[in-house]
Amino acid sequence: MKKLKRTTRSKGAVNHRKIKVGGIEFSSALEKYCYNQLKDAGLAFGYESEKFEVLGSLTYNGKYYKSSPKASSLADKQGKKVLAVTYTPDFVSHTHKFIIETKGYVPSQHSFPIRWKLFMHHLQLNGMGDYMLFLPKNKSQVDETVKIIKDAITHD
Repeated sequence: MKKLKRTTRSKGAVNHRKIKVGGIEFSSALEKYCYNQLKDAGLAFGYESEKFEVLGSLTYNGKYYKSSPKASSLADKQGKKVLAVTYTPDFVSHTHKFIIETKGYVPSQHSFPIRWKLFMHHLQLNGMGDYMLFLPKNKSQVDETVKIIKDAITHD
């Protein structure tokens, strides 16, 4: 009997196969589906059109040691700039005041939940707390999202 070769993935690794349609490169089939549903509904939106800085950069002046991927020892990072935390949602509409992030399965060791909370905090602090936020995980939830948006528009 032939022994099967076992393949392993590192923790947190994501299998990204880009889906290119009409010059747009989607990260997932769910993103593509959502894009098409929003277009078919006649809604104005941008796809990955905006990057939000949810936490600014800083310089930490205390003792700070960090390893790098290739180094075997810690490097002194005192006084070095720590990069800002940014977030780019999948779909943003300032016309209809909605933001959609299509998310399938999110591993428990993933940074997304904290980044999303920082993003919501950023919206509150910057006068965008009235935007509708959606995190659909499948096609039926995307359909529900589009219906909620369309219902909200007709009642305004």
